[in-house]
Amino acid sequence: MAYVVPKESYNGKVLNVDFGKGDKALVIGGENALPFLSFEGELPNRPVIACEIQDTPPTDWPETVRNVYKDVSGDPVTWAKYCQNDLKAKAIALRLVSTHPDRDNRSAEDAAKTIKDVLSAINVPLIILGSNHIEKDASVLVAAAEAASGYNCIIGKAQEGNYKTIVAAALAHNHKLIAMSELDINLAKQLNILITQMGFDKEKLITDPMCSALGYGLEYTYSVMERIRLAGLMQNDATMQPPILGDVGMYVWKVKETVASEADVAEWGPLEERGTAWEALTATAMLIAGTNLLIMRHPKAISIVEKTIAELT
Repeated sequence: MAYVVPKESYNGKVLNVDFGKGDKALVIGGENALPFLSFEGELPNRPVIACEIQDTPPTDWPETVRNVYKDVSGDPVTWAKYCQNDLKAKAIALRLVSTHPDRDNRSAEDAAKTIKDVLSAINVPLIILGSNHIEKDASVLVAAAEAASGYNCIIGKAQEGNYKTIVAAALAHNHKLIAMSELDINLAKQLNILITQMGFDKEKLITDPMCSALGYGLEYTYSVMERIRLAGLMQNDATMQPPILGDVGMYVWKVKETVASEADVAEWGPLEERGTAWEALTATAMLIAGTNLLIMRHPKAISIVEKTIAELT
């Protein structure tokens, strides 16, 4: 008797979300099976990796990743062009860290100018991220949405404490939106419901259940992401069907294993190799859990994960 591969059946589908414009526009989501299980259903769109840049030099990044961008990170426009032209990034994620009150406390108007300058210099899709300060992001992301009007960007992150203002801005300027909750499937579901109740199309929404690095709660993150994906596919829960974001770089490049010197822990091996492996392993775990969009930092780690995606698809 011939062997028959056992297959699961799913009655739900992850929503398609497009961002960017022209021939460089990208689509994530759309699958009706679990990640990379193409024999069980359709996986029309590969996961996308966005290369992270910031609007100010990344002084809090470890040297192993900061040195990669040392010649371009003084100016976000130059940095964005480097990622697009030299690293062949498919998308760029601009984090407006300088607007945080504990950093440079730059204004929303400053942020808007930066966004306009970056958008005029690149043609790949742009993800616009605030500084993760709930009150400041409410004003910064409103200005960001207006500055990027017409470019079909992804903006975020909308959280429980500021989502109303940010959702209204995304609606007004026709952008996609990241909804971030704190590692709890019920909180993610609740925030998605609140946002769609404002009239925001769920097909323009991306769920960010938060991320964590390998060795620092990765199992819990994986479990939450997997439960979200299973709820959308197997229970056909519409509130759990937006694509998932894994904001990997910001969580990986601050843990001990990516910053401890070789002099202190020689048995851990070369620092840069260790750090890129940590980011690549974390990102790969997120992909298998159901992530459709990754934000990463080190070009070597990005290359490893791109190769992994190609092999698995």
